[in-house]
Amino acid sequence: MPHPQIKFGTDGWRGIIADDFTFANVRTAAEAIATYIHAKEDPSKGICIGYDTRYGSKAFARACAEVAAASGIPVLMANAFTPTPALSFGVRQQGAAGGIMITSSHNPPQWNGVKYKASYGGAGKPSIMTEIESYLGQAAPRAAQPAPVREFDFLPDYIAALERFVDLDLIAKSGMKFGIDSMYGTGGTILSDIFTRIGVEHVLIRANADPLFPGINPEPIEPNIRALGEAVVAHGCHSGLCTDGDADRIGAVDEHGNFVDPHKIFAILLSWVLRRKGWPGAVTRAVNTTKMLDRIAAKYGRELIEHGIGFKYVCDLMLEREILMGGEEAGGIGFQRHLPERDGLLNALLLANVMAEEHKTLGQLVDDLQQEYGEHHYGRIDLHIPNEIKLAALARAKGLHAGDVAFDGMTILRQETKDGIKFFLDNPEAKTKPNAAETWILLRASGTEPLLRIYTESTSKQTVARLLESAREFALSSQAEVKVS
Repeated sequence: MPHPQIKFGTDGWRGIIADDFTFANVRTAAEAIATYIHAKEDPSKGICIGYDTRYGSKAFARACAEVAAASGIPVLMANAFTPTPALSFGVRQQGAAGGIMITSSHNPPQWNGVKYKASYGGAGKPSIMTEIESYLGQAAPRAAQPAPVREFDFLPDYIAALERFVDLDLIAKSGMKFGIDSMYGTGGTILSDIFTRIGVEHVLIRANADPLFPGINPEPIEPNIRALGEAVVAHGCHSGLCTDGDADRIGAVDEHGNFVDPHKIFAILLSWVLRRKGWPGAVTRAVNTTKMLDRIAAKYGRELIEHGIGFKYVCDLMLEREILMGGEEAGGIGFQRHLPERDGLLNALLLANVMAEEHKTLGQLVDDLQQEYGEHHYGRIDLHIPNEIKLAALARAKGLHAGDVAFDGMTILRQETKDGIKFFLDNPEAKTKPNAAETWILLRASGTEPLLRIYTESTSKQTVARLLESAREFALSSQAEVKVS
């Protein structure tokens, strides 16, 4: 049944601690998950529960464990804060019925959340999340005696899997130096410990767990990633590798400290895998990701599948057919042969692997991409605006059609509504550049936060900046259409 304070978005439910993210509501969410497991899975297989470095995460995880155990589901409870992909790996490795991860990923520190991980070790498919939501407010079955809750270390098996997936010997012999930034999150010292063991020189920052994430949101984008850029330049590193609050997303900076957006990271990894590995499968990407991926896939004769925003769509496809890799705009990239789950730590190691094999810095790899596939520049802004204005802006956007002039004076070529409202634009600058990127802009309401997200991609940083400002003005001018009661 609908619940006024709990809504499972693209990746579980998130809320503000002590506002809607309360122990009562967390237990309600856990009851719904336990009810689902009793209805659709084998509860005797148990559930794995992990938590991040946020305020109260361990206590919230313990509350979920109590609910599951009371319904007769055995619990493996993380013995320390744990990366989300490590919890997902543990669910599959242990043959569990499912998993709960207490995290709000890259959100600001006052947020926390509940992610559900299905038995296959990845995000719950849309159909699963809808069913869990339908059980909200319904008490789970009660066992005559609570099932056991046992502490468990999910890290050793997970780290061993990472080390099998990449060529550590190649990285060790590369002579390259890396910056590592865990953003006070669950990535902790995992990458640093691996590099130390194989003798790779590196600099580690923000590896201590801190629920306040002082001075930043634990999202590996600008401006949060600037400290890593400064460390890379100060210590002469060849790149900087960054993971978000629960270590399922990747961010990076090049040797000059410049931010390398997740789209370029996805493109670098895809190009390398197709060129060097030749692994089979189609490529998937969310509607708000770079169209450069389409060009790379086309060069190697691979099918590219575009889908809605949220890794659960990638996971859905990985469960249905052979997928090489898939990802989303915010640095969530996954490889089917590893796990139907995004994994920031794996992708950080893979990026080091690519640099080692190509004998190039991260900046050189980005330059190669731009030269071969055309310049692609990307930008995003988040507008925290009241719901009425947000909805008015989306309604106005839906009223725009091909041939209309909008967004930095460009003519609309076509409109798509797969997830949000996306416009492809006739950009005069494209006619002056070889192999020019398509210009597009996307307006979408967040599924987990009170905001309107605006994304764009074009042929230059200057055009991206103008388009974002034009879209901001478009959205905010919708205030005039909102009647004040």
